[in-house]
Amino acid sequence: MTATASPAAGATAAGSRGDLPAPAGSPGDLPTALLRSSPADFIVEELPAYAPSGRGEHVFVTFRKTGRTTLDAVRAIALALGADPGSAGFAGMKDRHAITTQTASFQLPLAQDPAPLLEKAELPGIEVLAVARHDNKLKPGHLLGNRFRIALRGIAPAALPLAERRLAEIGRAGVPNAFGPQRFGRNGDNPERALAWIAGRERGPRDKREQRLLFSALQSLWFNEVLARREADGTWSAVLPGDLAKKRDSGGLFLVPLEGPELADAEARAAALAISATGPMFGRKMRWPEGAPGALEREVLTAAIGDPRRLDAFAHAGEGTRRPLRLEVDGLEVSTLEAAAGEAAVSATTPGAADDPDVRHGIVVSFVLPKGGYATTVLGRVFRLVDASAPRPSIGRPGTGSAPPPEADEVEEGQPAVDP
Repeated sequence: MTATASPAAGATAAGSRGDLPAPAGSPGDLPTALLRSSPADFIVEELPAYAPSGRGEHVFVTFRKTGRTTLDAVRAIALALGADPGSAGFAGMKDRHAITTQTASFQLPLAQDPAPLLEKAELPGIEVLAVARHDNKLKPGHLLGNRFRIALRGIAPAALPLAERRLAEIGRAGVPNAFGPQRFGRNGDNPERALAWIAGRERGPRDKREQRLLFSALQSLWFNEVLARREADGTWSAVLPGDLAKKRDSGGLFLVPLEGPELADAEARAAALAISATGPMFGRKMRWPEGAPGALEREVLTAAIGDPRRLDAFAHAGEGTRRPLRLEVDGLEVSTLEAAAGEAAVSATTPGAADDPDVRHGIVVSFVLPKGGYATTVLGRVFRLVDASAPRPSIGRPGTGSAPPPEADEVEEGQPAVDP
């Protein structure tokens, strides 16, 4: 599927870039938009699920970072506090090529005051915003969602009216909740590596975190395949008899009846965006739907690995869960990008770009996504995204040498992290 492809090298007036694949089902006439010309063009704010209590042995540090991965920033803060980086907690990964705000927790004795330690610490690219104690460690997924403010540059003026209409429709109806290419590794081959591991053709990685990253990439690939099949038959935004639907307000799951008035009620609630059908993140403990949705999911998994029970041995890497097929987009707003906004930053990261009016001008799109939602999944429905932060392809014969481990930065901002 296109969502698993690795970024390709593209060319723009500003130089070589990474061309992000458009999600399956996107219109074929997408205009080009330049993404992440500078960190200031991609701003993410994590929305916490709860406030710290003000007591307890875990210190919650809210920080803003630029040019650093989440893992790198968390390690730096842990060292400044004299805390164990391995016991730190955070709700989700955030990209390094952005300005992002999030919270991490660190275990620190009650007698130790964290404020003086952080005040004297040198933390390049990290600004500490708040410090408070809490009773428990912050865990993956402990967030409501993320607020994005993204500048898109280099859009042809003639394409803007249609793009804005498409964005408005997304704000009303949502988009298919596909995983973006960041989920599959820098070279897009993490699912292939995971499948070779599960099939016994290759030894899996020893590092537990790397095992979880690889397995999650394979889960994501299978989810995207089920979603693509539902999108092809027009049922991704509806509920079918036997679906496991998720309530938008509470997050609760329930089985859609196979017939009767309760089925009609569920169909009406799905049309009103109150509930959404879910797709599989396969694993031993995943709950299966019934009817046609269940048959489709078993068909996809059986075609990939044969006996679905083969996943039971990999529960340590991923137990399985459900993910909504539809991604709701709240508070979507579009404004014109001021030509001077971020011009110095663009010049610093992309030489000559600030002199190009097509790069300096564009639009700013702001919206809120629930946890696990990809900003590029939303914008990729409207634009052919060209990532200015993507590395140039390495020189050498493909396939030579050992594959590198998954990178911490390969999880899109907004995606809950696997537990470190």
